[in-house]
Amino acid sequence: MSSFADRSTDPPDEHGRSLAPGARRLTPRADVALMAGYHSPQIDVDVRLNTNEAPEPPPAGFVAELQAELERIPFNRYPDRQALALRSAIGAQHNVGAEQVYCANGSNEVLQSILLAYGGPGRAAAVFEPTYALHSHIARITGTEVIAGERDDDMLVDELELARVLTVGGRIGGANPAVMFLCSPNNPTGRAEPRDTVERVIASAPGLVVVDEAYGQFARWSACELLHDSPNLVVVRTFSKTWSLAGLRLGYAIAEAEVVDALLRVTLPYHLDAVKQAAGRIALGYGDEMRERVARLAEERGRVAAALAELPVDVYPSDANFILFRVRAHDAQEVWRSLVQRSILVRDVTGWPSLAGCLRVTIGTQAENDAFLAGLTAVLA
Repeated sequence: MSSFADRSTDPPDEHGRSLAPGARRLTPRADVALMAGYHSPQIDVDVRLNTNEAPEPPPAGFVAELQAELERIPFNRYPDRQALALRSAIGAQHNVGAEQVYCANGSNEVLQSILLAYGGPGRAAAVFEPTYALHSHIARITGTEVIAGERDDDMLVDELELARVLTVGGRIGGANPAVMFLCSPNNPTGRAEPRDTVERVIASAPGLVVVDEAYGQFARWSACELLHDSPNLVVVRTFSKTWSLAGLRLGYAIAEAEVVDALLRVTLPYHLDAVKQAAGRIALGYGDEMRERVARLAEERGRVAAALAELPVDVYPSDANFILFRVRAHDAQEVWRSLVQRSILVRDVTGWPSLAGCLRVTIGTQAENDAFLAGLTAVLA
């Protein structure tokens, strides 16, 4: 065995590089080394319908206002550490004070802060599969045990599965699951949970109930309606989808003030830059344009769903800006590759729980949707 002083005979690392003499091989903690990262393919194509972004840019007025604001930002100074102006503006949209709003770099960082504050060793987070993979992925990163329940045939949370998940959490000990995630509308299946289901979960959960509403503006109702009477409820939203600001990376949570205080305690100083704070605040002044965009996308969603129903695929109902469908007589991964060859990118979700043979398509512009439907028709012909 080579000594620490002479490592010249050590094998090369995973990139084929030989360690220098005396170099120490560093490794991450064992569970992290086994993790696969969460990634959506970024492929140069003409029609990109795989990441549920808004197909239209933000209004020109927003861009002009932001450009003017940039001239007033003192870039040599740190931003407002508490982001109070932004939090107050978001709170006004939801009839709560700034003390009930937490902002971060995208809703994923909001989820990470929740699990840093309320998860960790000895605690568990519950998810209902198939669902947004980052819920369980971030839980594991923070050392939080994951309890996975299943969805029913309609891709909704089942009452018996809810009871089973709570029972499993009870066996772990303590108030587990400490965090229970509900994605509504659910990604990648598209359905929003009924109000009575969310109320049942809130009433029975021993810890926080986090309703991830990344696509909430497309749904018929919002869990924000339950915040006043539910101290263990956290609603998470993002500017990436309906606000057309995926490139901004801004998300937020609405919760009891004591929950927000806990999230702020695990947040790095000055984590929201001045440009992000200004852009988020300015965007909120374009609510009418956002709602018009949501209405157009919902109408397009209906048109695409009707066209898919004419093809040899099974279409799942959606309350979001995407549609999940299962390919019947073809290999779904081969269909995905054939679409890429036609410069059309959708999401391959065949490896997700219970989604063998499934693909997910984002609702884009009318031209993009037409190109997708024509391409899929040709591939399945």
